[in-house]
Amino acid sequence: MNSARSDFLHVARERGYIHQTTEEGAFLARLQAGPLAGYIGFDATADSLHVGSLMQIMLLRLMQQTGNRPVVLMGGGTTKVGDPSFRTEARPLLSDTQIETNKTGIRKVFDAFLTFGDGPTDAIMLDNAEWLDRLLYIPFLRDVGRHFSVNRMLTMESVKQRLERDQPLSFLEFNYMLLQAYDFLELRRRHGVVLQMGGSDQWGNIVMGTDLIRRMDQAEAFGLTTPLITTASGAKMGKTAQGAVWLNADRVSPYDYWQFWRNTEDADVARFMGLFTALPMTDIARHAALQGAEVNEAKKVLATEACALLHGRAAAEAAAETARKAFQEGLNATSLPTVVSVLPSPIIDVLVEHKLVPSKGEARRLIANGGIYANNQPVTAIDIILKSDNLQDGVIKLSIGKKRHVLLKPA
Repeated sequence: MNSARSDFLHVARERGYIHQTTEEGAFLARLQAGPLAGYIGFDATADSLHVGSLMQIMLLRLMQQTGNRPVVLMGGGTTKVGDPSFRTEARPLLSDTQIETNKTGIRKVFDAFLTFGDGPTDAIMLDNAEWLDRLLYIPFLRDVGRHFSVNRMLTMESVKQRLERDQPLSFLEFNYMLLQAYDFLELRRRHGVVLQMGGSDQWGNIVMGTDLIRRMDQAEAFGLTTPLITTASGAKMGKTAQGAVWLNADRVSPYDYWQFWRNTEDADVARFMGLFTALPMTDIARHAALQGAEVNEAKKVLATEACALLHGRAAAEAAAETARKAFQEGLNATSLPTVVSVLPSPIIDVLVEHKLVPSKGEARRLIANGGIYANNQPVTAIDIILKSDNLQDGVIKLSIGKKRHVLLKPA
């Protein structure tokens, strides 16, 4: 995508990335004036990001593709506080050691999407602990805190919801919006960053940052938020019965990641192609016009293209081929995800232990409805015991429905 810098807004809107922007006319003029640097912050609350962060990563990628500089800000400092935005309770406080471990895991994801370096459009990764850990409390309150109205802070949706529900909001969490605004100020001063991006739940915090820069440095700064993504049926995107869809391969294998996209609802295929692949919009329009069974082919394209961006083309095509063999040929493809269990074991225990189903009740329901298979044969009783006699070529192939498969090896 060799678009001019000013195409960033046009392409971002065309592909579905934009929910709100500040001062769009001035923002467009600034894009046309030369390359700009924009950032998104990621707190290190786990050792991997999940699909819920993918649109933010794709937006940073688009910045780089359109000749601008993406900045990844790791929240080594803010993770110690915890973002209260649209949470019903405070996040558990993590140790410095755990935060460092999480940062290392998260970095792996960005290497797949961005080119890092010292060039004008090369991405950089920073850590807000560099300046937040050194803050002196009284000078910070005097220099920065005086620009924040508590009256206004209380109207922020994330704060208002906690108060209306009588859910505790600690003073530590209440400081988060000051720290995020201060991040923007520091990034502008240190690296010339003039754009902050984030999810729609971050709008209030982002606007606070642009206001702080205007008040303290008399300089312009811009904000952009992405829409909350839900599926056509109204579910939160990126959640499955097995939990979050993580981006690191040691959390979710390339095959399972491919399968997640393959299972997209029909009505979401074209939209997700725009958001989560690099396919040209003309190709996406062609896939959007498909009807009936042809939509399944579009889903496979979505799965392969999304998987290729994260895990590489070879891994994506291997996952697609594994799926083809598993579904069309009914073979025990050796690259299916593998679990290990002691045999003999009740099949219900195996399904729950390895999080193939969320509960024993759900396992019983699926078995009763003919939704669980062992070695491509439907399991017909809830008290089936998996034994060594069931092994075929040293494994038992377990299937949950027609689209999720694992190989069970004896311990």
